Amino acid sequence: MPINLSEIPTTAPDDLDKDDARKITRERAKRIAELHQKLVAEGKHSVLIVLQGMDASGKDGAMRNVFGECAPFGLRAVGWKKPTDLEFAHDFLWRIHKEVPAKGEMVIFNRSHYEDVLVQRVHGWIDEERVDRRIESINAFEKLLAYDNNTLILKFYLHLSKDQQAEELMERVVEADKHYKHNDGDWEEREHWDKYRAAYEDVIDRSEIPWHIVGVDQRWYRDYVMTEVIVDALENLGMQWPTLETERDWS
Repeated sequence: MPINLSEIPTTAPDDLDKDDARKITRERAKRIAELHQKLVAEGKHSVLIVLQGMDASGKDGAMRNVFGECAPFGLRAVGWKKPTDLEFAHDFLWRIHKEVPAKGEMVIFNRSHYEDVLVQRVHGWIDEERVDRRIESINAFEKLLAYDNNTLILKFYLHLSKDQQAEELMERVVEADKHYKHNDGDWEEREHWDKYRAAYEDVIDRSEIPWHIVGVDQRWYRDYVMTEVIVDALENLGMQWPTLETERDWS
């Protein structure tokens, strides 16, 4: 059945205590750091974290709170903006492929290759035939990473309500420490809310590697859910610390 994002809550369940959730989140963030270190040491897997969502859905905060305990070695964050002239001169996945994680590395995409379906589709810069081809290419690209290069791909749609977005965008106007985030274009994009919502629903429905839909109106709940998903997925990789291979006599 096609997904309907309007039927999915953007807030935490009523029976989840905020203080308890924050405590669990801190513990999980430390566990993510331990598993990340094992990922680096073992060098057999790579991890790609994809963060997508409407403007002001909290992608930066998610990176800070979920991965803040991780050591910087073997961890990268890549923010995707409008392609450069050189990038426009290549296929839309050219710039993406260069930034995917190597074995023993975790990479976080703040926005991603899906921008080239979402934004261009909403504004009518590509037709529906090209949208279909690009979604097919994205599915093939992700399967290449997952099945040919041992890449764990975790895709998060940060599910924000329209009312909460308005509050978050206004904070960027009135709070001095958030002025750097303000962009008049975000308010213009907000006018296309319904079209973006429909585009996200279609992308989620047609994706072969599933999305995790995370309510983000309460940021603590976002972090709680994301850390749970990531810990479980990393644990399931069955990673092992490398053994010491040497013939030296240590006696």
